Amino acid sequence: MNVPNIIIAIDGYSSTGKSTFAKLLARKLGFLYLDSGALYRGVTLFAQEDRLISKLNIVDPALKTELQGLRLRFGEDGRLFMGDRCIEKQIRTMEVSSQVSPIAAVPYVREWVDEQLHEYGRKGRIVMDGRDIGTAVFPNAQLKIFMTASEQVRAQRRYDELKAKGEEPLLEEVVRNLRERDYIDSHRETAPLRRADDAFELDNSEMGFSEELAWAQGVIQGKFGIL
Repeated sequence: MNVPNIIIAIDGYSSTGKSTFAKLLARKLGFLYLDSGALYRGVTLFAQEDRLISKLNIVDPALKTELQGLRLRFGEDGRLFMGDRCIEKQIRTMEVSSQVSPIAAVPYVREWVDEQLHEYGRKGRIVMDGRDIGTAVFPNAQLKIFMTASEQVRAQRRYDELKAKGEEPLLEEVVRNLRERDYIDSHRETAPLRRADDAFELDNSEMGFSEELAWAQGVIQGKFGIL
């Protein structure tokens, strides 16, 4: 498809497969893929390593100053680096997952992440996924998609993902983590998770990636009049 230089914003609940879907869509369209959630996870890992967040999810105010020296960047393959260190594996652990929502709820953290994302988005032709891309980061994105799936399906997906990485999670713990993240993401004061009024909703509870891509292709063709 000959798609114009647009920004595609993909939001939705955790473990709906946003990142995988966004990567596949970007590859299909020849766009750059950006994972905003990876930046929040990177900040969370940084806070954990520098002891700027407690086990009770209390964020040290010193994080605001320390962020100014933090250098997170995406490699050409989409992996996240902290300086010259690839941290893609570390940011996907349950330890990081359990504290990323409290970190992401901090207004100055969101401002810092938004600044990084805006730099990447200046030229368009990007697919970006997260929690508030279509509502706060790029409210003028030409195409917005909101992804959802049943809690049971999302928990099983997350559980299988962690098992595949060699971890030994408890399904009950995964469900509890999802519920906590859903609540925090949807009720935070700054840029809460919600579907943008002009977003297309994709419920992929019973869909595979090929079906999701076919759905997206139909939406793009219809919205932009592409044959």
